[in-house]
Amino acid sequence: MRRAMRTNRLLAPVVDNLPAVLAIAGCVLLWQLIVWGFSVPTFMAPSPVAVLYAFKENGAILWSNLLPTLLEAALGFVFGNLVAVLLAVWFVYSPLAEKAFYPIAVIIKSIPIIALAPILVLLVGNGIAPKIIIAGLICFFPTLVNMVQGLKSASPAMLDLMRVLSASNSEIFWKVRLPASLPFLFAALKIAATSSVMGAIVAEWIGSSYGLGALIIEATYNFRSPLLYATVVIAATLAVVLFFVVSIAEKKVIRWKPSSHE
Repeated sequence: MRRAMRTNRLLAPVVDNLPAVLAIAGCVLLWQLIVWGFSVPTFMAPSPVAVLYAFKENGAILWSNLLPTLLEAALGFVFGNLVAVLLAVWFVYSPLAEKAFYPIAVIIKSIPIIALAPILVLLVGNGIAPKIIIAGLICFFPTLVNMVQGLKSASPAMLDLMRVLSASNSEIFWKVRLPASLPFLFAALKIAATSSVMGAIVAEWIGSSYGLGALIIEATYNFRSPLLYATVVIAATLAVVLFFVVSIAEKKVIRWKPSSHE
């Protein structure tokens, strides 16, 4: 009986994700058939078989360029979201600060990242620092907006009750405002997890000699389409992995479901 229950637990994720797996497999098969049927040149669109061969042939290159991008995306994710959360707390407890600095955050968000990258390279150099900053900036704004909304979504009745009980501002924050904001925060973190990878890759396009972004540029200019597609698959896989890591953390942290009327 216990063995059957364990087997069901192991198979449950497979069954839940089976439609997505079948859809992806179908798309890959269709891709292969189109390349074969229309005799598409490899330099335009390599077949999945050619991409798999590129993984085998360039495994060391892909791995060595994956690690810098992963580091940049992870550090940008951490620092960008940390700054956003701290500013959100400040804005909630200081309306004057929100009126003064929130528009500045909107202005920074409105600047295209591809235009901001060269400026950061001039300011902080061409090392890892501008990549982390750009990855952090692309994570920053969604988390800031969601966290401010989440902290303000705390039940007014609960806040009044805490004040009646003579709770301090720190107690109200940790016991009421923060738990209410967690669903909003994790919704933003899921977006930031994938966006941080995109930010790191875009930053690597500006004068970098390492990372998945630099490898994409090198493969494009040299018409190495199988390597290009393999690099894109690696980047997409990295973003998906980070998304699922945040989703798992959300399930561990948030063990309740917010009421639909809140």
